[in-house]
Amino acid sequence: MDFPEVMRAEEEWQRAGAYSVRIQGMNRQHHISLRDEFDGHDGDGTRYIVLLDCGYPVATCRFYELGPGSVMLGRVVVLEEYRGRHLGSTAVKEAEKWISELGYGEILIDSRLEAVGFYGKLGYEITENTVRKSGNFDCVRMRKMLFCNQAASGRMHRAATET
Repeated sequence: MDFPEVMRAEEEWQRAGAYSVRIQGMNRQHHISLRDEFDGHDGDGTRYIVLLDCGYPVATCRFYELGPGSVMLGRVVVLEEYRGRHLGSTAVKEAEKWISELGYGEILIDSRLEAVGFYGKLGYEITENTVRKSGNFDCVRMRKMLFCNQAASGRMHRAATET
């Protein structure tokens, strides 16, 4: 079996894998309360990438629609014992593939200040220099445009108007 195994989680039993990683990585390690870690964006309509090691969830991220053509990516978490293996970037890249397939062209993320370099290497750019508080963390808004999805978006739009 390839490592990591990638799961696109939309059903509750699959989302449990994402929740497991987030409880271990954020709630237990960073002492983020469950109420703060699990917000109104968790649940139906939000999509999750879960990376598995022999069926065990070890990394995750989520995204949800902000508006036509735009999604918010976030909650990128890798279990401490799996860090340094590029699983965070793997999770983000897998989410970007899925986002592109769904026809979205813009990805936004509220990055913790210490993660700006990580997202910068993945092609994200700071959109404004305003630092916002997100729970316990100082964050800045970053953006990536998926130019390659314009053809897919046009196909989706044409298909919708032809029905």
